[in-house]
Amino acid sequence: MPDASPARRTRRKRPAATAAAPEPCITLADYYMGRDRLYADELTQELVANAQRMVARASELLRRAGLRRAVNSGWRPAAVNAAVKNAAKKSRHMLCLAIDIDDDDGALDAWCMAHPDVLEELGLWLEHPSATPRWCHVQIVQYGSWAPGKPRYFYP
Repeated sequence: MPDASPARRTRRKRPAATAAAPEPCITLADYYMGRDRLYADELTQELVANAQRMVARASELLRRAGLRRAVNSGWRPAAVNAAVKNAAKKSRHMLCLAIDIDDDDGALDAWCMAHPDVLEELGLWLEHPSATPRWCHVQIVQYGSWAPGKPRYFYP
């Protein structure tokens, strides 16, 4: 026989209906660019966790900027990074800590420069737009000489 005590019969309030979460602007598939299959043996759980954080923050950045953009460069396994012209030998892309987002018109870079508070809130650092023609580079780790109070952008 079911327990009929008053405490058990109390109905819980249902949470109010909420709007569905916004669709991410960038997905993990976009970020991996098929390399998760081609270089599966290099994609560690740490890299997957980093990629998830990177994609979530980049998507939120685009949502706040009101822009939809494609990924120019996401995760780069070592062999891919070595083949990228002018890529840093220790690129943050290799650790899934950085993303390059298409920005042919410069609107995303301009928005980021005008909203350093959002970069700070999201835990992002921006490569200065003068160094990134046609793309916007953001990363989820600080640049080498960064300290609180310094700009959220850097020069490579």
